[in-house]
Amino acid sequence: MINLFECVENVQDGLLRSGYIADRKTATTVFLAARLEKPLLVEGPAGVGKTFLAGALAVATGSRLIRLQCYPGLDEGKALYEWNYQKQLLYLQTLKENSNWDEIRAGVYTSEFLLPRPVLKAFLSTGPVVLLVDEADKSDDELESFLLEALSEFQVSIPELGTVRAKNRPLVIITSNNSRDFSDALKRRCLHLFINFPDARREEIIIRMHVKEISEYLAGQVSLFLSRVRRMVLRKQPGIAETIDWARSLMALNIEGLDPEAVSMTINALVKYEEDVAALESRLEELIPPGTGSSDNGPDLSDRSPLLSVDSDRLSRFNF
Repeated sequence: MINLFECVENVQDGLLRSGYIADRKTATTVFLAARLEKPLLVEGPAGVGKTFLAGALAVATGSRLIRLQCYPGLDEGKALYEWNYQKQLLYLQTLKENSNWDEIRAGVYTSEFLLPRPVLKAFLSTGPVVLLVDEADKSDDELESFLLEALSEFQVSIPELGTVRAKNRPLVIITSNNSRDFSDALKRRCLHLFINFPDARREEIIIRMHVKEISEYLAGQVSLFLSRVRRMVLRKQPGIAETIDWARSLMALNIEGLDPEAVSMTINALVKYEEDVAALESRLEELIPPGTGSSDNGPDLSDRSPLLSVDSDRLSRFNF
């Protein structure tokens, strides 16, 4: 098995085998985050594949993926650990009446009664781990302060047990949809990566990797259609997951090429708000491209060899 973090090319190839197409900048930043043992803060619009990057890294490195899903009100206890109070009560009920308090206290607060949550799970793991702190911008400032402390030295303090240091430093991926800014202190401790929506040529490759039965012609049309749609002001821009769902919907209906009727029948797989549906349907004639040979967001792809089984050699032709 290759050492993924031996060089940038290995990172790019490993991610590709895991289904994630990383450009040179992304692969380099991931490589540096691993080599410098720093958390990687990945920001960008919703739906560009930030969470998928963490999953692909876990697959590529043979690591366990541990996910902390952030939300308003998430506190340190749910991120780090909780005590199993039911088990502690059962333990107390089994003690003899003549047991003294010091013995009881020493027996109750042990690792046997500890319920590790995502951060502590990652620190206690004896094998390689990718710790995903997903949508961290949805959490409160208090959780950010906790993460700042935990990820600066990769250790946490449990009052009843003392300091717990990570047995193996996890590869930490923190994602954000840019709904709020993080503190300078947190950003200083992380490497930063911004991921935007892919251009038409890369999105075509993504479509054909995940929807293997799709034709080159239709994949090219879909990718160019999306590149035009994302120039519009919409309530929610379609992400890559929606693109793949739409391509699969087209295949399920045996649609071989885009036309206004085909798009109207399947548009709800792509956009999820009625005002966005109306905006697209009012401009279908200008949004639907005639084919892959008329790219307005990249080179002509019509003379490319088939990419239904993409490998690193073929991908290198695109020179991202």
